[in-house]
Amino acid sequence: MTSLPTSTKPSALLSDSRYAGLVAEVSRLLETARRSSARVVNAVMTATYWELGQRIVEFEQRGERRAGYGEELLQRLAVDLTHRFGRGFSYPNLNKFRQLYLAYPAARESAAKNLSTLSIESTLAAAPAQLEAPAAKAVRLATTFPLPWSHYVRLLAVKNETARRFYETEALRGGWSVRQLDRQISTLFYERTALSRDKAAMLAKGARSRPEERVSADEEVKDPLVLEFLNLKDEYSESDLEELLLHHLENFLLELGGDFAFVGRQRRLRIGDEWYRVDLLFFHRRLRCLVVIDLKIGKLTHADAGQMHMYLNYTREHWMEEGEGPPVGLILCSRSDDALAQYALEGLPNKVLAREYRLALPDESRLAAELEQTRQRLERGHRS
Repeated sequence: MTSLPTSTKPSALLSDSRYAGLVAEVSRLLETARRSSARVVNAVMTATYWELGQRIVEFEQRGERRAGYGEELLQRLAVDLTHRFGRGFSYPNLNKFRQLYLAYPAARESAAKNLSTLSIESTLAAAPAQLEAPAAKAVRLATTFPLPWSHYVRLLAVKNETARRFYETEALRGGWSVRQLDRQISTLFYERTALSRDKAAMLAKGARSRPEERVSADEEVKDPLVLEFLNLKDEYSESDLEELLLHHLENFLLELGGDFAFVGRQRRLRIGDEWYRVDLLFFHRRLRCLVVIDLKIGKLTHADAGQMHMYLNYTREHWMEEGEGPPVGLILCSRSDDALAQYALEGLPNKVLAREYRLALPDESRLAAELEQTRQRLERGHRS
């Protein structure tokens, strides 16, 4: 075998600083390409959802004028689309498509198409001549929605139209991740900026992200919303992991003994104009009370605790039967480096009852340990 010249031997090549520069350059190229691909998919996805919302509204307007007609339509459509296309077309999602169309009533011209690294219009120009008209329309319409779909989901919760436009503009200008957008909305950045004497300073400060809010190219490509839209499966899909964890936790609680009786999974409840789902609902036979279980993939926040107390208030009013004890909430948090289980017992009438609940329910550390072990087993199984 002919040996390589000294100057091109692998050892010499790998030690060359130019090789390190090549790796850095190729890495940047791939990162940019992956981000650009995710942005194109997100733009077309949002435009498609806007069109779905348009068709839903137009169908409603031609339909019966009676209470509940729109809800009945979405419920039936959710079943049919889920049967045909799989996840991503639940009743809450279809309702968001409808809200998106109503919040953005026209396919307006937008200069934002020039901000994308990969131009949507160039994608259209490169498409085959036989590209179907609806698909071509969706690509053209995509220039109207320069932010990812997850951003618009968060923006739809902002009822004030002026505030919503402000957050959309600043998210685009500052390149906000959805985590950063969520923080700015939650901390009333629009209202604080409007009241500030130095608005320019406020806007400059608001544009800066925190380390934990930055999203990698990997996360953008593997966004569960994108995966659902493309009908792809991925071992890091949050929704799939959550479904598997819930299944294992359900079995774990039932195996603890005769205290836990299964009532339901993904139990729907409506509060105001919003629909929610309780992950698991059990009845504890010894305590004679409902146990509401909510699983979070990621860090536990104050908002999660507030949501659980909202669930418990709803449960007291609508699901409790006469003679039952006050319901108890269990928040389970699973993240890559930790697991946490926390009972919501603050709403109980007295400390004696709280102590009784503590003694009868499984220890929180035991639940957290089981959750962590289950998550690790599932991740090992997916990787193998």
